[in-house]
Amino acid sequence: MRDVYVIGVGMNRFGKYLDGTIKGMTAEAVEKVLKDAGIARKDIEAAYFSNTFWGMYSDQHSIKGQVALRPLGIEGIPVINTENACAGASTAFYLAYLAVASGMFDVVLAVGAEKLTHENKAFAFKAYTSALDVENAAAHIQNLMELDKLAKVKIPEGQAPPGQGRSIFMDIYASACRLHMSRYGTTQRQLAVIASKNHCHGSLNPLAQIQKNMTVEEVLADPLVSYPLTRAMCSPVGDGAAAAILCSGDYLKKLAGVRPVKVRACVLGSGMDHPSEDEEIGVRLSRRAYNLAGVGPEDINVAELHDATAFGELVQTENLGFCARGEGGPLAESGATRLGGRIPVNTSGGLESRGHPIGASGLAMIHEVVTQLRGEAGRRQVEGARLGLVENGGGNIGLEEAAMVLAILEKAT
Repeated sequence: MRDVYVIGVGMNRFGKYLDGTIKGMTAEAVEKVLKDAGIARKDIEAAYFSNTFWGMYSDQHSIKGQVALRPLGIEGIPVINTENACAGASTAFYLAYLAVASGMFDVVLAVGAEKLTHENKAFAFKAYTSALDVENAAAHIQNLMELDKLAKVKIPEGQAPPGQGRSIFMDIYASACRLHMSRYGTTQRQLAVIASKNHCHGSLNPLAQIQKNMTVEEVLADPLVSYPLTRAMCSPVGDGAAAAILCSGDYLKKLAGVRPVKVRACVLGSGMDHPSEDEEIGVRLSRRAYNLAGVGPEDINVAELHDATAFGELVQTENLGFCARGEGGPLAESGATRLGGRIPVNTSGGLESRGHPIGASGLAMIHEVVTQLRGEAGRRQVEGARLGLVENGGGNIGLEEAAMVLAILEKAT
């Protein structure tokens, strides 16, 4: 396998663009990534395009990448469409990485775009169920109810039943969180610490959808979504696009003025129905990624983790080895995951603040880590960052993510 480098990243500011289009947002991200990499359209040998909802919203079920990229003059090359729910964009990155590492291509584009805002909010929330086994959705909800029987956590009265007025995934996260609270003593306040930290980071990111600093008390006082998660602990609905250009070491030698970042490892996996804690997808994939990169969790300087809710970040800090099982809450309270801490997490603001346009999020996470390793993150820069990690999960099968990508990136010397 050949060495692979990221030579360009680009994204628009995520937000609610009711009049925006997939084509328009894709064009913006592609223009930015080409400028950042310093190459021309004609130099791209293959493209991987990620999107989830375009078909459901606008009937563009097929050939999405070809339709979005052709107006930009990117045609006549292989265009591969990827869909892995929230992990779609990182899957595009993974496939682009494999294409270059294998020697098939020398320079490849990975791009993801998503439009989630819709005039009919009920229609939009219903679309999220496509990231489950739709033929067994009732059984899935029953499984959540069975989990709650194991959790000895009192849910305040007045909570809406699963699926009303929000994405079903907020209820999935909330159910798993209540079980974690029961087992390890995790508290709602610890979740608020994580969300407050991410809102602080997001306030420093000009590309974040939400740029509002929030105290722990303000997070706790925000409207409840699904106990123990308040609105500020959950990712917002939004639109956006992000892209990266990857190349081989030989191609890199032909370029001047680029700021490359090396891909030390990139792995993809799928979930299992009944994993033990030592077999959970984040644990399994992190072991593989650390082994391939020849590093350990103690070597990581900055990480972007999939925080569709604050609990997502908490549990992944445990799964990835940044702390022991059950210690994700205390880790956050210690300040270790803030800027200036031992292992800054979600310096972009994470999905909670940077935003979560499903088909674009994974590449936005790559964008942040590449920016950090280049030393170009401005007020949110992690001093001396050399190794960065991205964890991006998507969908749900059984009791864990249906798909997940882990990438470890290194500052090029």
